[in-house]
This record gives sequence, structure tokens and C-alpha cells, in this order.
Amino acid sequence: MSVCLLGNEIKRALSPHLRLICDMVIEPWYWIAFTVTAAAAQTGRNALQRELTAVLGTAGATQVRFLYGLPFGLAFCALVLWVTGERLPALSINVWLWALVGGLGQIAGTALMLAAMREKSFVVSTALTKIEPVWVAMFGLVLLGDALSPGLVLAIATATAGVLVMSWPAKGVDWSLRPMLLGLSSGAGFGVAAIGFRAAIQAVPEASFVLAASVVVALGLSIQTTLLAGWMLVRERALLVAIARAWRPSLLAGLLGAFASQCWFLAFAVETAARVRTLALVEILFAHLVSRRLLSQNVSAREAMGLVLLIAGVVLVLNA
Repeated sequence: MSVCLLGNEIKRALSPHLRLICDMVIEPWYWIAFTVTAAAAQTGRNALQRELTAVLGTAGATQVRFLYGLPFGLAFCALVLWVTGERLPALSINVWLWALVGGLGQIAGTALMLAAMREKSFVVSTALTKIEPVWVAMFGLVLLGDALSPGLVLAIATATAGVLVMSWPAKGVDWSLRPMLLGLSSGAGFGVAAIGFRAAIQAVPEASFVLAASVVVALGLSIQTTLLAGWMLVRERALLVAIARAWRPSLLAGLLGAFASQCWFLAFAVETAARVRTLALVEILFAHLVSRRLLSQNVSAREAMGLVLLIAGVVLVLNA
């Protein structure tokens, strides 16, 4: 079978499903499915990035997420355009500016998260970044006018309490503010990213929510890769060589990162960032499984109590 015929077969197989998603009324469960899938993929990517940090450092592991994710982000966007037959929309200055805000926030959040992971266990350091829903709720209310219902506020508060219980140092253990500040700052960075990318998606004109999300994924990764590559060319040229040499593990991290971004942005396209990022706390449950089974790290009773509160917060946000 020729490449052309094979392509046509693939298009015929995928087209009905993508068109169905693009054309139909957005169902209430869409954002839940997208968010849970994104959280699972992001957990895997975080674990890979954690290992790469030891080899490439924080800046190098951060660039891996974007550089190796960019080809996949472009491929996802091209696939949507090809299968659905939609045209690439013209992007206004608002789309570019909000994507830049989101891209810068995500770069900062990722770098700070990786730095936090070097301070404490995988589960706790991941949890430290998850104050993010509070930031998202505040930023979303001020910048986008996203409403906060009493139920959503309770859900965010419950989940945040779980994060604090998990991340607070045990009695008698020496600790410093450094890991706490890294985690809080990382959460703020991701909060800015969530709001920026949701605003960029909303600003894409005359496109299905699937195409709008896909375009912003590709745009965001392009901006992030360019910014970090430019900085490395000036300050850390040797690091670019090291990143290229680590292409095997980096490629998988890039694929998982791009896939996670695709799912996050699809969720942002159909639901407020505050609800999405609060439900995203299920990532901590996935991180718990990773740390127990892959990294052989134990979780204390206090951390388990925090996990219970997080689960309660997730249940509340689903009913908010």
C-alpha cells in the first residue's frame, strides 16, 4: 500500500471520531476525561524529567519538556487540521500575548518544580506545587472573570489543606523555607500559565475547541522552545549539546509532555481553569503510585492523611 493510500485510510478511520468531538455539543464530562488523562501523562513526564535533572540540571530538563515536545505538538495540530478539514485560523495579537504569558509562566513553573523535586521526596515535592488552584482561582477571577461558586471555593480549600498536610515537615525534622517557597512559586507560575493559555484558546477566532486548543499547544511550545534555546545559545551552549545527546529519554518525556499539554488545553477550552486545575490534583495520587512502585519511596501517615483530603477536594470539585 502506498503512503498516499495509507494516509487516506488513516484519515477515514480518524475523521468520524474527531469530527464528532469537534462538531457536537460539549458534554459535561469532557473536561473531566481530558484532565485525568493529562494528569496521568504529566506524572510520567515528571518522573522522566526528574531523572534528567540529575544529568542536565534544572534548565536542561526544563528545555527537554519543550524542545522534544514541540514536534509532537505540531504533529497533533497538523493531524486535527488534516482530519477535520478546518483551516488554520488567523491569530490575533491577543492570542500571541496570552500564549507568551502562559509560556513564560510554564517555563518558570517547570524550572521551580524541578528544583523543588531535588529538595524533598517525589510525592511531597509534587504536592508542594499544587497550591496552584488557589493562584488559578484568584488569577481567573481577576483577569478572566471566571466565577467562583461556594462549592468550588470549598473544594479548593479542602484540596489545599491536603497539600499543606502532605508538605509540612514532620515534627523534630530540620527544615528550611527553601522547598516551601520553591513549591509555592512553582504553583504560582503554573497558575499564570493556566490562565494565559485558557485566555489564548478563548481568543482563537472561528475554530472548534479541539483546533483552538491544538493551535495554542503548538504556539506555546514554539514560544517556549525559542526563548529557552535563545537563552542557552547566549549562556549555556554546552547544555544544548548535552540535551541533544540525551535524546533517547528526552524524546519520551517530550511525547508525554506534549500529550499532557494537548489534554490540558482541551480541558481549558471547555471548563474554567480553577475547576480543571483543582481536579488535576489527582496527579498527586498518580505520583504516589510512581514513588511507591518505581522510586521505592515510602509515604508517611501524615502524607496519607493529606492524600485523603485531596481526594475529598477532588470529589467536591466534581460536584461544584
